[in-house]
Amino acid sequence: MQVPLDITFRNAERSDPVEAVVRERVDKLGQYFDHIISCRVTLDVPNRTPNYDVLNHRVNVEISVPGEELVVSSEPNEHENFNDIYVTIRNAFDAVERQLKNYAAQLKETRVSQEDSPYAVVNKMFLDKGYGFLMTPDEREIYFHENSVSTPGFDKLNIGDTVRFVEARGDDGPQASLVKNLGRDSANIYPSPPPEVL
Repeated sequence: MQVPLDITFRNAERSDPVEAVVRERVDKLGQYFDHIISCRVTLDVPNRTPNYDVLNHRVNVEISVPGEELVVSSEPNEHENFNDIYVTIRNAFDAVERQLKNYAAQLKETRVSQEDSPYAVVNKMFLDKGYGFLMTPDEREIYFHENSVSTPGFDKLNIGDTVRFVEARGDDGPQASLVKNLGRDSANIYPSPPPEVL
């Protein structure tokens, strides 16, 4: 993790055994995805009796991963008068693990589809409007938006650059849902009409 784990006890006294369980569950998250940026866990006691007996616990887990925030909140349901903090921690982290697995699977799927995706050349760019067009080897024009360009981003893209792209069906025809800049790789440049600067 790039940022140290943040554990907050709200309306409750800090507990070493509870904190140890949280740290153990956070350590396990690395086996599902090893590029977690940060993790913040809040253990909250929203309701107490007049004698300060704990009636229930709420556990919030916020995980930051590249391009996404995963957030889970676990608390007793309406039929429970009491819940155990360790059960609530378990439920919260089980849900976070599922989200993290899904995120990692989607990321892998995107990478695989990108590796198998076709080549094209950046043919037109509307810099002030944040979109452009690619020209494929069979001379089809494919629209792309700045948000679909992977790192280092739309601003670093130039007319004539070779890209790999993932094609999707847009409202007005074909569009690229993902564009990866390969630079000016002459081995992959296809004949196309002269690029236009607009």
